[in-house]
Amino acid sequence: MEMLQIIFLTVLMFFLIVTVHEWGHYYFAKRAGILVREFAIGFGPKLFSYKRDETQFTLRLLPFGGYARMAGEDPELVGVQPGQTIALRLTGNTVTKIYLDRLDNRKNVIRGEVQSADLEDKLQVILDVDGDSQTFPVDPKAVLIAKGKETQVAPRDRQYGSKTVGQRALSIFAGPLMNFILAFILFALHTQMAGIQIENPTYLEIGEVTKGMPADEAHLQKGDIIDTINGVKVGADRDNMIKLISASKDKPMDWTVIRNGTPLQVTLTPREMAGQQGGKVGVSPVYPTRSAGFGETFTTAGHDMVNTTNAIFLGFKQLINKFSMDDLGGPVRTFEVTGQIAKQGIVQLTYWAAILSLYLGIFNLLPIPALDGSRLVFLGVEALRGKPVDPNREGMVHFIGFAMLFLLMIAVTYNDILRLING
Repeated sequence: MEMLQIIFLTVLMFFLIVTVHEWGHYYFAKRAGILVREFAIGFGPKLFSYKRDETQFTLRLLPFGGYARMAGEDPELVGVQPGQTIALRLTGNTVTKIYLDRLDNRKNVIRGEVQSADLEDKLQVILDVDGDSQTFPVDPKAVLIAKGKETQVAPRDRQYGSKTVGQRALSIFAGPLMNFILAFILFALHTQMAGIQIENPTYLEIGEVTKGMPADEAHLQKGDIIDTINGVKVGADRDNMIKLISASKDKPMDWTVIRNGTPLQVTLTPREMAGQQGGKVGVSPVYPTRSAGFGETFTTAGHDMVNTTNAIFLGFKQLINKFSMDDLGGPVRTFEVTGQIAKQGIVQLTYWAAILSLYLGIFNLLPIPALDGSRLVFLGVEALRGKPVDPNREGMVHFIGFAMLFLLMIAVTYNDILRLING
């Protein structure tokens, strides 16, 4: 039951972070008048899907990302060509449905050979119907139907490329922006749950207790004051306590804790946890805290944002200076670490979710092809030149970047799996 709860919390956390990111793209694209064809969470096979207004909302199998697919951002896969035989369904005098296949099974339609079709600017189709050339106006929300799939037409003013540089930049930047906002909210929520450390503490308390670990088996509880270990006063020296536990793997330790003013004697034996070296007892020693005030909650969350951002960029710098595949972690490693943190409780998981949300926002703004940062670079070049970069060239850059990221993801995932197998 506990494992199912951990899996649920882990998947829920990733779902929240990715959904908020893609919702930012979706919302500001819609505000700009762009047709968003699909709002998808995850990749791979479709698990669930429903259509609301103009957008198909989809949940896919692999929860490693998502996308908001905008009309005109990529080449359209369905179109109408001169010489093609199609069928039209009209509402009044306006085309609302364009059938591209199974024409003999369509009823109450007009069949003919396409002489010309403009579904972006003029919104009209000219058909040769039994030797008679007829022009039919097309509804701006008409749909093309092929192989049982409906694709809404995208007039020029509903396409991504028709909007101003500012509107397009905002719809791209909004994804990372939503991650920054979510990270701030989660940091603030963590501050409310965890409190603020008391200045100049003189003792340590037990934070979350991991179920099934020695501390849980010895019935230690959150909030117990750690007094002595093997007869030595612990005080507020957290690092020394962690070293003592780590060095005592498989060796019994005598602890004295104070619970509600009463000293309690317990004996526990640290043991090794999967993927971690040294002895562990399943507690997080924390400094005593007090409740955070309203203003302190936001200032602390701001400090957490700044400190975590600095740590992320420091990690990028270290990775560039000394690249190693062992230093990279993919979805498997992230799920593994998230599962370990979820065991420590909702407070730690909230803080970790804030870190991941901030990291996702920052990483997506890096000028790496296929990421949001690269798209913003192309928009910046367009703003300076006064004209857009050739869409084919930009598309090729993003395609190559996506392929390289995909190959790197495969390599990192393979490395993560080997690390799990080898312990």
